[in-house]
Amino acid sequence: MKLLLITSLTMSIAAAVPPTDKKPVTDQYHGMKIVDDYRWLEEAGSPAVKAWTGTQNKHSRAWLDGRSERADIEKQLTAMYAKDTPSHNGLVSRPGQIFALKFQPPKQQRLLVTMKSVDELASERVVLDPIELEPKGQVAMDWFVPSPDGKLIAVCLSKNGSEDGTLHFIRTETGESLPDKIAHVQYPTGGGSVAWLPDSSGVYYTRYPHKGERPEADLHFYQQIYFHKLGTAAETDEYSAGRDFPRIAITELETSDDGRWLHASVANGDGGEFSHYVCETKHGSAWRQITRHVDCVKQAVFSHDGSALFLRSVKDAPRGKVLRMPTSGTLADAVVMVRESEAVIENILPTAQFLFVADMLGGPSRVRQLRLDGKDASILQMPEASGVGGLLEADGRIVFRQTSFVAPAAWMCYDPASGAMKKTALFNTSPVDFSDIEAVREFAVSKDGTKVPVNILRRRGAKLDGGNPTLLYAYGGYGISMRPFFEFENRLWFDRGGIYVIANIRGGGEYGEDWHLAGNLTKKQNVFDDFAACAQHLIKGGYTRAEKLAVEGGSNGGLLMGAFLTQHPLVARAVVAHVGLYDMLRVELDPNGEFNTTEFGTVKNPDHFRALHAYSPYHNVKDGTKYPAVFFLAGETDGRVNPAHSRRMTARLQAGTASGHPVIVRLSASSGHGMGTGLTEKIAQQADVFAFLFDQLKMSGK
Repeated sequence: MKLLLITSLTMSIAAAVPPTDKKPVTDQYHGMKIVDDYRWLEEAGSPAVKAWTGTQNKHSRAWLDGRSERADIEKQLTAMYAKDTPSHNGLVSRPGQIFALKFQPPKQQRLLVTMKSVDELASERVVLDPIELEPKGQVAMDWFVPSPDGKLIAVCLSKNGSEDGTLHFIRTETGESLPDKIAHVQYPTGGGSVAWLPDSSGVYYTRYPHKGERPEADLHFYQQIYFHKLGTAAETDEYSAGRDFPRIAITELETSDDGRWLHASVANGDGGEFSHYVCETKHGSAWRQITRHVDCVKQAVFSHDGSALFLRSVKDAPRGKVLRMPTSGTLADAVVMVRESEAVIENILPTAQFLFVADMLGGPSRVRQLRLDGKDASILQMPEASGVGGLLEADGRIVFRQTSFVAPAAWMCYDPASGAMKKTALFNTSPVDFSDIEAVREFAVSKDGTKVPVNILRRRGAKLDGGNPTLLYAYGGYGISMRPFFEFENRLWFDRGGIYVIANIRGGGEYGEDWHLAGNLTKKQNVFDDFAACAQHLIKGGYTRAEKLAVEGGSNGGLLMGAFLTQHPLVARAVVAHVGLYDMLRVELDPNGEFNTTEFGTVKNPDHFRALHAYSPYHNVKDGTKYPAVFFLAGETDGRVNPAHSRRMTARLQAGTASGHPVIVRLSASSGHGMGTGLTEKIAQQADVFAFLFDQLKMSGK
């Protein structure tokens, strides 16, 4: 009787899906006519779209709250976070002190803290708590940069997850705010950055056009570099560089340790092309371009004394090599310090005596120590299957964040003088036990024969009888690698017999630039083929079966979810797609869309158009198809991915599916792309996702 009631309720709710009006619009691309019934859902501010959003949210809320475990799941997550230890990220070293962003539940947002060293947690002091600026937790720190002497901090703040940031200046000792404020230095399209003068009297910073300087459509493009002297009005700030940068420039600034040189790394959108510029920090110095896109230099870092730049290049070396050139010289003067090997070079850190290189080995990481001439390499001893991030020097020691699939992250400290490695005072403990969970690495075989790593987290002794609820996660884009990470929330998943899988598919950087380029532009279909192969691998290997398989991804991974469910509707039972892209023919018209053309391509190019149209999820929904259950999540203030993608894909899939499985959407007014989302909202989102998955895969907590 209970099963009958639940089935009847599900059918009743499915039948009550709010209808969406069709208002056809016809576009023509390279001789092909395409009809769009839901273009009107792009008009975010219109009363009709607001009404649609309210109706859909109400429908989704009723469905989610109707799951018997939903409220209990949120309580369990809240209790876990209450027991979680604080975590520190974004460490920056200055003489005699360390700065960090500290996440400390139940605080809604990260705190900006300082301490004497990574070993003296008792010396920690809060410099800025955003909750004091806005009690509901809707103000977040996008980033911060301390002055060279550590006495001042430039902090970028934004509201409601928008990442539309204003630059503030704070005294480290007192937390007092200086009167200087600079608007529009940060936006999701190209981010933002700051670099201080050596005497801390002013900053170079990125700035977007202000109203009246360019047309409205260009206000989140044409990022340029300006100079601000503390104590002066922002309106009098001087232009420094950027008029010749790409429209879709993404600029990062850095000063040398000696304060003489300033470096700008300028990305051409999100596709991985960079150019680099240097100038002296003294007033009136001219910028000089030292690399171009064709030089394939991904990273430039000053030597300890500022006399040279170490360059990470993939020119004729897709897994990376390291060059060294005089800061006052040209690329023609560069010499190879570290040659290409099987390992992918991800990051470089030169110190006064050594060069440290962080490598990626298909997912796991390692760190090498070399002399400054690139010789006498040795590998730092770490546990297998570790991830490495945040490499920096502090008080003559090397500090980095070590991650794992089955253990909380910890900041580690390595002393080059003694060779000793130890865990610092900055480490996490888990609020739940993971001792029964193991990580197993296997390889799926993609459509073209490529071997694709799958990292399988499971309870020890799990039976491979095809009956395990399994969640498969991946990203597959922009050269971003999926390194080991720990999420204690997944204890709820494992406790219900679940298996969690992370795939290192093409489009990422796990095997270097070739791995990335094999999954972008007209080769993007390889990404979707890899993911489908990973799903089939789990089924063939006895881990699960189609009705017990769910998939999840976000942003570019949301696109992956859309392509997977339209190309393989019967392979998985449930799909969770966060802040995804679904209409690949109009994505470049979005606020952040043009930045993605170097990764996805443009409909203006016939070859790109054909590839985009072939996999565009929105255009490949076929009426009468039995699609899996789908849960879309998006933030109304998202400046990276237009939430209209989720609105339109929801409407199209609700109209097209014949399975009777739910297609619901969660459109949050208090979040954007995920950055800066308050803790309460994060927990609520995660509770909704678990409630959806537990229901669809029939995972009981009893």
